[in-house]
Amino acid sequence: MEQTIADYYALTEKMAHYEEALMLMGWDMRTGAPKKGIPRRSSAVGTLASDVFRMSTSEEMKGYIDNLSAAEGLDEKTKRAVEQSARTWNKYKNIPEDEYKAFVTLTSEAESAWEAAKEEADFDSFAPYLEKIVAYQRKYTAWKGYDENPYDALLDDFEPGLTTTKVDAVFKQLREALVPLVQDIHEKEQPEDAFLFQHVPAAKQEAFSRDVLQSMGYDFEAGRLDTTVHPFAAGLNRRDVRITTKYDEDDFRTAVFGTIHEGGHALYEQNIDEAYDGTPLAGGASMGIHESQSLFWENFVGRQRAFWEAHLPVLAQYIPSMKEVEVERYYRAVNKVEPSLIRIEADELTYCLHIIVRYELEKALINEELEVKQLPEAWNDKMEELLGVRPQHDGEGVLQDVHWPAGMFGYFPSYALGYIYAAQLYEVMRQDQPLFEDQLRAGELQEIKKWLTDRIHQHGSSRKPLELLHAVTGSDLDAAPLIRHLTEKYTEVYELDR
Repeated sequence: MEQTIADYYALTEKMAHYEEALMLMGWDMRTGAPKKGIPRRSSAVGTLASDVFRMSTSEEMKGYIDNLSAAEGLDEKTKRAVEQSARTWNKYKNIPEDEYKAFVTLTSEAESAWEAAKEEADFDSFAPYLEKIVAYQRKYTAWKGYDENPYDALLDDFEPGLTTTKVDAVFKQLREALVPLVQDIHEKEQPEDAFLFQHVPAAKQEAFSRDVLQSMGYDFEAGRLDTTVHPFAAGLNRRDVRITTKYDEDDFRTAVFGTIHEGGHALYEQNIDEAYDGTPLAGGASMGIHESQSLFWENFVGRQRAFWEAHLPVLAQYIPSMKEVEVERYYRAVNKVEPSLIRIEADELTYCLHIIVRYELEKALINEELEVKQLPEAWNDKMEELLGVRPQHDGEGVLQDVHWPAGMFGYFPSYALGYIYAAQLYEVMRQDQPLFEDQLRAGELQEIKKWLTDRIHQHGSSRKPLELLHAVTGSDLDAAPLIRHLTEKYTEVYELDR
């Protein structure tokens, strides 16, 4: 049995090396690879992804899964790793290899086509790629199988254990609570925020972003900070976790909060238990748990009044005019509620409404209730319905996110689920650490990082998301803490009568 375990880990280590190469190529393609090299690179990505696919669904892997699943006395790490391998095997076992390779190649090409289409606000040029991606996703739901809704098959890839029915229920709670709150705020006087929209060179924004990442505990010797069109974090392994951000020289908030967000993802990846290196457990529990970490840092730390008591003076070193801005004025300005067209620039309160728009459209596409050609108008209608804004062109509408070009259907709900998880974690952390605000006020963030590492980061994907959540909070998925947080915070910020 020891030899079988050793051989199993040798295979997972080999797969991990291939996946690191794929991640590195993906990072390069999104951070400045020559456009003329994209077709060849896409083909290489397809070839490597096919190799990983072949290994994960091989008879060799199936033999390890069968033998080790039936074995007694396995250590907990191996037991959990085999369960993860079994999940992957079941996910891919019915997919023809040529179809999978063609899909991976397609999505690599589609990302490049999407970037060009976004720049020109030309959905029609991108639509043929998206039609093929949606067609594949519809076939995939049948290959993988589902109990109730085809979308369940996609949701399970990113959020194991959750179903469309559960997501519908919590999103209904959010919609019913947040839409009236946003409407109440619209009737109030808005905070003055003109001072935020001053020209700040990208170099100064980068310097401040690095200061904040340093205070969060991000290890620059195990990562780096780059720029891209759509910010992301790329964890090749826990010793190489890269962050990207976007600089808007007329609105420094984009980079500041975007970098904090991606930094939250990176801290998760950098602090997974080293015992999981080279195994299927060396990643996050789910995309929702991953988003809980990025949103915790962005919103429950980065948008707190106490955080800026420590960091506004640091910001003023790079933007001298900020020396004249009081913390309270700054806090209210960066927490201004103003429904926007762009998800990654959305305020804390309206963010989940952006996710609900995308979720409902994804679900309709997969269930064949909506076709790709109808997507721009359907998008605009839902934005107007939920947020009261309507895009003027597709570049600020349906083309704004990379997820569909990348083939990541089922991913979007993770953002709102992560926000819900983060609020649940926040309530428990505040009980565990009554000096939380004092730590923020002093700029001492290491205890926050340590708490998250002990309860979330170190476990990697050794636990399913709801299992991990229950271990920390004692609760199942529950939107009530997030609704409480947003209601209490914005009632205070806007002095609402509630």
